[in-house]
Amino acid sequence: MPKINVLPKHLAELIAAGEVVERPASVVKELLENSIDAGADNITVEIRNGGISYIRITDNGCGISRDDIRNAFVSHATSKIATSDDLESILTLGFRGEALASVSAVARVEVMTRTAEDEIGTRYVIENGEEILLDDAGSPNGTTIMVRDLFCKTPARMKFLKKDVTEANAVAGVVDRIALSHPEVSIRFIREGKQVLITSGNGDLLTCIREVFGKDFSSELIYAEYSGNGVEVSGYVSKPSASRPNRNMQFFFLNNRLIKTGTGSAALSEGYKNSVMVGKFPSCVLNIKINPSLVDVNVHPAKTEVRFSDERVIFNAVFYACKNALAKGDSPKQVKEIAKDYYKATEKVPEQMKIVQKPTPVADFWQHIPKKEEPAKITEAPAVKINFVEPRVDAPEVTHEVKPTVTASVPSDTPQKEEKTEDILPVSSSQAVESEPVIEVKEIKPAFEEEEFNLVGEAFKTYIICEYKGKMVIIDKHAAHERIIYERLKRDNSERTPQLLLLPVTVTLSKEEYSAVLENLELINSAGFDAEDFGNGCVIVRECPMEISADDVQDVICEIAGRFVEKKQDVMFEKLDWIFHSVACRSAIKAGNFTSRLEMERFAKQLLSMPDIRYCPHGRPVLIEMTQRELEKNFGRV
Repeated sequence: MPKINVLPKHLAELIAAGEVVERPASVVKELLENSIDAGADNITVEIRNGGISYIRITDNGCGISRDDIRNAFVSHATSKIATSDDLESILTLGFRGEALASVSAVARVEVMTRTAEDEIGTRYVIENGEEILLDDAGSPNGTTIMVRDLFCKTPARMKFLKKDVTEANAVAGVVDRIALSHPEVSIRFIREGKQVLITSGNGDLLTCIREVFGKDFSSELIYAEYSGNGVEVSGYVSKPSASRPNRNMQFFFLNNRLIKTGTGSAALSEGYKNSVMVGKFPSCVLNIKINPSLVDVNVHPAKTEVRFSDERVIFNAVFYACKNALAKGDSPKQVKEIAKDYYKATEKVPEQMKIVQKPTPVADFWQHIPKKEEPAKITEAPAVKINFVEPRVDAPEVTHEVKPTVTASVPSDTPQKEEKTEDILPVSSSQAVESEPVIEVKEIKPAFEEEEFNLVGEAFKTYIICEYKGKMVIIDKHAAHERIIYERLKRDNSERTPQLLLLPVTVTLSKEEYSAVLENLELINSAGFDAEDFGNGCVIVRECPMEISADDVQDVICEIAGRFVEKKQDVMFEKLDWIFHSVACRSAIKAGNFTSRLEMERFAKQLLSMPDIRYCPHGRPVLIEMTQRELEKNFGRV
């Protein structure tokens, strides 16, 4: 039997640090919570290289006395609790006494602090668990902690860190959540020498949300509150029209502590039932206040997982808060508000641009008619061979040669009629040849027998019914159209031309989604988008695939970002497949939309000529077939 050894202190601290300090974001979270517990109302966070090489957090809290500075870095040393009974009434963010000890075990830490009672400050330096310096220093009231070279002595942990920009976005996500949980605290975030966030600290939650996520997100929120059975819920929820394709913008706080709660998410979804479409989820920033004796926060060192003594009470509180908010705050926008927004927008337009100048009449107009030009020499271009790919639903099949008519100005007083042709070949004088210009078109022979097709009609504005080769075929038009678009997008088509948006679309994302999108930005743009970083958790989209409308761009980007966060380990090919899938689903005709008889006929013919398409990207069948005998058997005729 192997001998049991007592681990050295340093090794034991490294093991314990692995539970608390996973990445720079974990360090920032623990230190921010300590600053808030110290009573600070003004905190500055600064990071470099994603927080790997440098983290500095400055607060104006109560500070640490010189007598306690050493004990602060001892494992399980804390001022938050003293007896076991204190665990049942925890209202502070920290209480385990592991944060500073864990951080100092894997990094170089320097502390500058002073309390209101001390005449001079204290400087304390500890590196990888070993004390280096304790001395006097000039310092304002409060504490400044600098963490340098995280995991410098543990290269095995260092290799699991991601790129600097990814780690920095994770830190930004932590700062956002801490700011939302304590709107009464002014938080300033400096990233690579640039200030990216500052909150006012005036205690107004809506103002804090606007400062963190921007005006577009905060303007779609409505106030929610509920009190009953010892539980209070307050905060903001999104309007049903502003729902998102995932839950990444749902933030729940318990006694001003960020938590993960499936109960709260389920209650929120139930409260929006019959108000949002299937597959859409509301956003929220809700704070739940409850007696600390009814909840256990000592589940995990990260303190984000909690256990409630009665889940039903929490569910009901969140549910009724949502219902009350929707009943009071969800109303259509008034016409006067729309007019107000319009006039507000036009206030910034210069006055000279608002005045429409009438054109100045030209004197003796008929006396200045341009002279007729000489007849242009008709030139011809060499034959161009175009190989057509599979025809689109809305374009007729071309099965013959098209000879474009080349027109020229003729000196005649009578207007000349110009023939309409499908394709006109541009002519230049440098391409003059003797032969007639011809566009050679490759004849398409689809595997479709026209004489055996008969369109019957449509059922429920969703299913196209037709007869083909002695069978009754029922087509799900949305599923079939989605698969056709999906297959077209998957082809290696270098001629894909995206549409330029008249107004670029700005998409607000959670910091995790934002980081995932930036990591895969090149992949997204290769699928027909023109997206780029807009800063502070936003992505701006200037172009999108022709298949989707501008109104769907935000939902598509959010859906793609959420999938990137959920499926981090998938290969690039699968990620690109998701993008095509999302675009196809958004752009396909929807069930219940009107479809003309001509469109139904052409669509059904195209689908039946593509025998390889039998399932939509979700795996549902696009059509079902029934023979005449099977139909007659159901009616008892055979």
